[in-house]
Amino acid sequence: MTNKKPFYITTPIYYPSGKLHIGSAYTTIACDVLARYKRMMNYDVFYLTGLDEHGQKIQSKAEEAGITPQEYVDDMAVGVKELWKLLDISYDKFIRTTDDYHEEVVAAVFERLLEQDDIYLGEYAGWYSVSDEEFFTESQLEEIFRDENGKVIGGIAPSGHEVEWVSEESYFLRLGKYADKLLDFFRTHPDFIQPDGRMNEIIKNFIEPGLEDLAVSRTSFTWGVKVPSDPKHVVYVWIDALLNYATALGYGQKNHANFDKFWQGTVYHMVGKDILRFHSIYWPIMLMMLDMKLPDRLIAHGWFVMKDGKMSKSKGNVVYPEMLVERYGLDALRYYLMRSLPVGSDGTFTPEDYVGRINYELANDLGNLLNRTVAMINKYFAGNIPAYAENVTDFDADLAATVAENLTEYHKQMDAVDYPRALEAVWNIISRTNKYIDETSPWVLAKEETDRDHLAAVMAHLAASLRVVAHLIQPFMMTTSNAIMEQLGLAGQFDLENLKLSGLPAGVKVAAKGTPIFPRLDMNDEIAYIKEQMGDSAAVAQADKKEWDPNAVELKNEKKAIKFEDFDKVEIRVAEVKEVTKVKGSDKLLQFRLDAGDGNDRQILSGIAKFYPNEQELVGQKLQIIANLKPRKMMGLVSQGMILSAEHADGRLTVLTVDAAVPNGSQIG
Repeated sequence: MTNKKPFYITTPIYYPSGKLHIGSAYTTIACDVLARYKRMMNYDVFYLTGLDEHGQKIQSKAEEAGITPQEYVDDMAVGVKELWKLLDISYDKFIRTTDDYHEEVVAAVFERLLEQDDIYLGEYAGWYSVSDEEFFTESQLEEIFRDENGKVIGGIAPSGHEVEWVSEESYFLRLGKYADKLLDFFRTHPDFIQPDGRMNEIIKNFIEPGLEDLAVSRTSFTWGVKVPSDPKHVVYVWIDALLNYATALGYGQKNHANFDKFWQGTVYHMVGKDILRFHSIYWPIMLMMLDMKLPDRLIAHGWFVMKDGKMSKSKGNVVYPEMLVERYGLDALRYYLMRSLPVGSDGTFTPEDYVGRINYELANDLGNLLNRTVAMINKYFAGNIPAYAENVTDFDADLAATVAENLTEYHKQMDAVDYPRALEAVWNIISRTNKYIDETSPWVLAKEETDRDHLAAVMAHLAASLRVVAHLIQPFMMTTSNAIMEQLGLAGQFDLENLKLSGLPAGVKVAAKGTPIFPRLDMNDEIAYIKEQMGDSAAVAQADKKEWDPNAVELKNEKKAIKFEDFDKVEIRVAEVKEVTKVKGSDKLLQFRLDAGDGNDRQILSGIAKFYPNEQELVGQKLQIIANLKPRKMMGLVSQGMILSAEHADGRLTVLTVDAAVPNGSQIG
């Protein structure tokens, strides 16, 4: 047996400032697919994920919650690990930057770079976003705020978060000193950053204009790794966070066997495009400073966005993976995410697309093929798969050629980490196999004993094709893959390296009765369900832009500052709760009857039921509502406005109330 080749794959370590949505699930599942594929191809795989737990934002979140930062991140880590368990993530290690061994190495590396003069002490003044843990120049800001004299007093970062002016003593990393060396590396490793085009963006936008040295410490907060020789400084998050990829393997520690093995093998990092700069500039330069090998591949994927832009809790358009898994199963989510995000660009999540792919691609194309095959083998051959033989019917050769061609294409695209095209190759096989049934017409062949050999060949080819499909989808959809193999009587028999159509074992008996692996869904019901789970504001946000009242403004958009005249269009009024009931058929919506002081009670639906299990406590409360939103139907009921609420650090919502003495209908503004 040959020695397995080491392969190291990492997700970014996630910042636990809130509940993770399908964007984080995408990256983690994408790495899991690659890890599973490489294991099936006889690689020795080490898969790393984890949490980036230091920084000012974490310290602030903990203070808001009235707990210590360590208590805050400990609680968040439990939730993230539970999510990865739900998504069946096969990681080998879960690192937390609060782990003792990691903090010790970060401190030691900082001191080493300081001694090498790759870090020096200076002073930094600039625009800082707490949410992004990042400094921005004035020219990088998306919007700039000025006072009446034209002086810049603030702005909005490209992420949509507000910035503040920060001036403090700081240590700096000498990036400029290594700019030419980094460019040389890029030129000699043109495939280092994927997909194509992203490397040129980095060179043109950040390196060619002049690579500025990077501030790598802060003195304005304490939650982080302290600089040993100057403990009033905390190591800036990006040195701390980036080093996790090495410390998780044992770099700088007594037990460094995994580091020696996997860092010298093939190293892949997968990140979202928003943090590409840190991984393509800061991380390679840090490795150069430490005389370490650079990674082999840096994959920067796009985002899943909504019709109204990037997912944002403040917009109420966030999709959480737990809801989709609980309703539709894990494999449907894994398939959708890996099939629907084009390499090199963003993908748009819609409930219609999600339900449609389950019905048409999983239930119709794949599920029906399996059901028909198992049923026909039981009907015509008492459940025994006939021996595989080539070129018996006029259509066998073309099916075999299609399978062989798409097997090659599948491996090519998996190596390129282009999952949509890899799955397209699988569905080419499924489509061709469904067509093969129509071409050969087994129900006609079964009528004549003289066609028995042809009928046997058809059944064997169908089972053989499904066996190939089950192998190819195993890294993506483990439960579905196993179910196909079990129904074919081939449970546990996987060999992706030597896979071919003619490899069907002889003398196999299929299941006595096939079980649908993806029952068809009612499109309207399920689309409504997903929208409901996203919340009442999401149901409005998902609507076509034409359905918005042009005089209404989405107050929750955190990305853009609005002018006063925009705010002045929004009518926020005090409304007293006269009656509240649960909406039948919904576990999320509450139906409110409110007195907004205009002589007529109004009805508003709000997705806050899980936060108010005893909804009657809200009766008599005076709430704040947006009174001039265009009425909209949800669950067959009309909602005439929106109830305003505040979101806690842990995701809980609390409705905004006013003093009981304030008259109903009073305008807020």
